[in-house]
Amino acid sequence: MIDAYEDPGTPDVRGPARYLCWLVRSQPGRSAAGALFGVVSLALPALVPYLLARAIDDGLEPGDRAALFGWAAAVLAAGAVDAWLNIARHRTMTRVRMDANFRTVKVVIGQAVRLGASLRRQVTAGEVVTIGVGDVQTVATALTVIGPGLGAVVAYGVVAALLLSVSPLLAAVVLLGVPVTGVLAGPLMSRLQGTETAYREAQGTLTARIGDMAGGLRVLGGLGGKELVAGAFRGDSRRLRDDGYRVGAVTSWIQALGLGLPTVFLAVVTWLAARLVAQGAITVGELVSVYGYVAVLVVPVAYFLEFGQQVSRGLVAARRIVGFLRLDPPAGAGAHDAPAEPSALDDPESGVRVLPGRLTALACERPADAAEIVDRLGRYAPSDVTWGGLRLDEIALAQVRERILVADHEADLFAGTLREVVLGRRTDAGDAAVARAVRAAVAEDVVRGLPDGLDSRIDAQGRNLSGGQRQRVRLVRALLADPEVLLAVEPTSALDAHTEAAVARRLREARQGRTTVVTTTSPLVLDRADTVYFLVNGKVEASGTHQGLLDHAPGYRALVARDAEADGDEGADPSGIGAEEAVR
Repeated sequence: MIDAYEDPGTPDVRGPARYLCWLVRSQPGRSAAGALFGVVSLALPALVPYLLARAIDDGLEPGDRAALFGWAAAVLAAGAVDAWLNIARHRTMTRVRMDANFRTVKVVIGQAVRLGASLRRQVTAGEVVTIGVGDVQTVATALTVIGPGLGAVVAYGVVAALLLSVSPLLAAVVLLGVPVTGVLAGPLMSRLQGTETAYREAQGTLTARIGDMAGGLRVLGGLGGKELVAGAFRGDSRRLRDDGYRVGAVTSWIQALGLGLPTVFLAVVTWLAARLVAQGAITVGELVSVYGYVAVLVVPVAYFLEFGQQVSRGLVAARRIVGFLRLDPPAGAGAHDAPAEPSALDDPESGVRVLPGRLTALACERPADAAEIVDRLGRYAPSDVTWGGLRLDEIALAQVRERILVADHEADLFAGTLREVVLGRRTDAGDAAVARAVRAAVAEDVVRGLPDGLDSRIDAQGRNLSGGQRQRVRLVRALLADPEVLLAVEPTSALDAHTEAAVARRLREARQGRTTVVTTTSPLVLDRADTVYFLVNGKVEASGTHQGLLDHAPGYRALVARDAEADGDEGADPSGIGAEEAVR
């Protein structure tokens, strides 16, 4: 099987069926062995009725004990060999499924890494979770058609050939069973794909809603929106339940056909065989063999329908995986190098111009407008932004990522020690650099409050930290990266006023001479900015210093005054430092 470090290969994303075939081609030896074991293990039981017929006609009926014991020994040997073959088939197919599972996991994770920060802008977290939890396993299970599925086809043909030697009429009845099964089960398979697709989409939507609720529970509580979101969640849950019932109804019919059709065949063929015995057309031993042949067919016919169901579900899951693998990150090719010297960033769509070496603030009536501008300036969205006169999208992406950093206030925090969380991939930063970044982010109390300081364990997403502590840890990480251009989205939104004032002052000091952009409506931060842009509907309405805009821009004054009143009511982070430390 594929190991943790093996290259999974290049998946075929031209369609769901091609993706499943790629998983088979990726392990040709194991797939061939599974097919061989499946064919032999399901075809061999079809020979047992023939051996029983010979034991009856050649040994039991004439009283030839030697022939009877010989044929009985052959039956025993066939059973022993079949048992071993079933064990080998099961082990091989388990390895086939696990390889397909791990290979799909690796290509999905690789794609997530390739998409990078653009991942959440192209696909919801619920969709990624549902792919990883459900679709990967469903696709792997669909590969069972390689072994038992192919074996069922061969076993059906073997039984038909054996019945042909007994009676062409009986062989014809059995051979008609496959078309009849297809006619009856075909529409159900098509319906299963449709209902499974609807169920799968609803499941992804609900998973995303659960994640949004868990992440914003405190905010929802503060805004009084718990009941509204809970009502929407209940509605989505009911729709998902109804879709699940529809999937279950179709599945139950398919399973019923899988059990019922073989029974019907058994009854029809046995009745016909009994009439042939009464007419003297076949022997009693042949009657026993016919019954045995048809009884053996119960397994292949059930496999036909089961594997049809699994493949239908696998195609639905593979379609979602292929859709995810087809996503492309922002274009990385560029004909130009980044400007050699610190240069201005211009966003024609909004009118924002970020001068090098200065602290620029964006104050927007709608926070989403500011986030969209930052996405354009950081090249996370298509735009006409220029950097030093060059279009940003014509500069090599690697150079853009190396020199421009977008620090989102909800950026992911991975599990590890606090030191590992803030350092990331930077292993060259010493304790002095870490200490400077901690101080600049006013996070000394976060370090002191943890049992082992910087070596304390932090849970994934910082779940063992408060909202304000998480925000300052993210700011520490951004400052340690020390980019030429730092674009910080609401870096102080979860802090109380005293802590926010200290962060604003220390951030300016730490980024002296470096280009920094912050999106905020806090007067404590705006007052520290060299240039403030006041934006309405994503367009620059006015620009200047904080005090100048207060004097000459009524809309800005109303926005900032409202924010100041909110700051004066209560702090957002009860773990913030006190006023005495804030003024130092």
